[in-house]
Amino acid sequence: MSETELGSVGEALGPDSNQLDADDRLKPEFVRKVLDAVYDGVPESARALVEPLHPADIADLFELLPAEARTQLAKSITDLLDGDVFAEMNDYVREDLIDSLSASEVADIASELDTDDAVAIIEDMDAADQREVLRALDPDDRAAIEEALSYPEESAGRLMQRELIAVPEHWTVGDVLDYLRGNDELTTDFWEVFVVDPAHKPIGSCHLSWIMRTPRSVSVGDVMQREQTLIPVDMDQEEVALRFQKYALISAAVVDTAGRLVGMITVDDIVHIISQEAGEDILRLSGAGDGDINEPVIDSYKARVRWLISNLFTALLASSIIALFEGTIAKMVALATLMPIVAGVGGNAGTQTMAVTVRALATNQLTQSNTLRSIVRELRVAVLNGATIAVVIGVGVTIVFQNPHLGAVIAAAMLTNIVIAGLAGVMVPVTLERMGADPAVASSIFVTMTTDSMGFFAFLGLATVTGLVG
Repeated sequence: MSETELGSVGEALGPDSNQLDADDRLKPEFVRKVLDAVYDGVPESARALVEPLHPADIADLFELLPAEARTQLAKSITDLLDGDVFAEMNDYVREDLIDSLSASEVADIASELDTDDAVAIIEDMDAADQREVLRALDPDDRAAIEEALSYPEESAGRLMQRELIAVPEHWTVGDVLDYLRGNDELTTDFWEVFVVDPAHKPIGSCHLSWIMRTPRSVSVGDVMQREQTLIPVDMDQEEVALRFQKYALISAAVVDTAGRLVGMITVDDIVHIISQEAGEDILRLSGAGDGDINEPVIDSYKARVRWLISNLFTALLASSIIALFEGTIAKMVALATLMPIVAGVGGNAGTQTMAVTVRALATNQLTQSNTLRSIVRELRVAVLNGATIAVVIGVGVTIVFQNPHLGAVIAAAMLTNIVIAGLAGVMVPVTLERMGADPAVASSIFVTMTTDSMGFFAFLGLATVTGLVG
């Protein structure tokens, strides 16, 4: 390769390599340069810095900037803010930017996107703003987006894209190829061609690789795969993701209540959903709300404080149990030193079991068919864990306090609480799920209440009934 060619390649690759670190994250010094250009009122410099970035990196840049600088940067790089950038952007950041744009500008962005991405931008807008944006869209785009918005949130209807390729069964492979090559308005991003009957109901599909390798004269009906996984339009997006995972799908047809083909879902959307749902479950377990660093402070406060108040009441219950044994604690101060250990380890054991159970419920690994077996399994694990920890704490307390009786009491209490924690960790999420509640939201409060209360009760109760304190 000549020196000139090397220079050209360097110019092409240089900007991104200078702006991203080894983990493909924007370098702090680059972000500072953009921020300085924005604050100094030099939009040309800001645009020159941002222009070489990939749309996903531009979206990341907006998320890294302070809220007050985002609008200024947006005005500096208006022509670079296309649909691909908004599709990659954090929800809260995107909402802030959308609010600063006119209805016609939002409509221009939405018209560049597939229906699912356009819906993601418009669905969170106020009703009045939605109507204004929809009026600014072309009739076809408006009809598609309005139809998508009519479906429940987080359903397949919201997730699907309507841009797909569908052909009749009687066509030949040559007909399909001519159709694909002769229509510039067809979608360019697809992996398979759906085959439909006269009522537009899907009866099979053909992978592009099959079409490309099959003689033109062969009928589509002879080469298509008739077995397919169809997604109901009202199916929850989490259930859609589970189907993709279970059947190793790359794309799937979405059908309405009459069985007609209305859209398709592709695996790139599912990757986003899996990440989103997993993150939501983790944050719900901790009561942290959306857990987004771009979320408004007041929203984070509202989401978290109600769970802290709930925890306060459960803590009061545990405290009331301690109060029942005030006299016991007064006779042996060591009990006050050791009882948090029993409750704390039991709480950790319960959290472990709860996390495993919530995940199993979310991924359909735990169903009514194997609930009893799962409970027995977790109890066996709890007994083994409890026995091990009981021996360790019992020997340790005996040596430190020179009191075998105290060591035996705390060992028995620890074993009891860990077994109870194991049972609560699986029973609480399962019970909540059977009642129609989200086990990821409320399980932690009930499990923590159980392990704290029972830990204190078991330890102090055993100390009393066994005559440890006389």
